[in-house]
Amino acid sequence: MWAQIINTFIGLWLMVAPKILEYESVSGDNGHIIGPLVITFSVVSYWEATRDVRKSNYALGLWLLLSPWVLNYDQNSAIISDMAAGILLLIFASVQGNIKGRYAGGWSSLFKKSTQE
Repeated sequence: MWAQIINTFIGLWLMVAPKILEYESVSGDNGHIIGPLVITFSVVSYWEATRDVRKSNYALGLWLLLSPWVLNYDQNSAIISDMAAGILLLIFASVQGNIKGRYAGGWSSLFKKSTQE
């Protein structure tokens, strides 16, 4: 869970970085859109039952690595911030965390034979 907490802070950084590093325009808008998504996926993946939601941050991390070139960022601070955030997001989204129990089943669990017969 510690890795998902760090990803939450990365999402917060993406939202405040445009103001702190003084860049706006497309690069700032990108941070304001991607940041809340990163936070959402990270917070949802705090719990064991929804731990796999962390993998959604892979796509956002890859987008952060590509966005400076796709969106033609005009400031180096924005490029460095998004690239660093993307790399860290990919690393920490890869950390699975401790799983104490398995939660699953679906429809097949309704039709399993009972072992207590």
